[in-house]
Amino acid sequence: MAEGLANFYGKGKIKAKSAGANPTILNPYAVKVMQEIGIDISNCKSKSLSKFINQKFDYIITLCDSAKQSCPIFPGKAKKLHWNIEDPVLAKGNEIKILNSFRKTREKIKNNLFGLLAELEEKRK
Repeated sequence: MAEGLANFYGKGKIKAKSAGANPTILNPYAVKVMQEIGIDISNCKSKSLSKFINQKFDYIITLCDSAKQSCPIFPGKAKKLHWNIEDPVLAKGNEIKILNSFRKTREKIKNNLFGLLAELEEKRK
């Protein structure tokens, strides 16, 4: 969701890539809640951190505590940010509760992203 949100709202000003310590299939709830706001991530793939280990980034953003702890060191002077957002995959309950957890996570990522985009815009001035 984070990659889709960043690339959609970044409007070409940023290029986001996401990866995880334990990549898996794309969660259908993530696809559904992103479609609700007009962003199609259905063709995205879950990727391993190792795919990006030798690349340089301006920002490294972790979204949950387990990601922060397992995130490798990337070369360069990337600014590291941690957005402690609960992983919606851990949500329990019926479909409505799970969807609401994914929606809550989507909105938290989006709000943090808007703050970062505003900060980047300010630096460009």
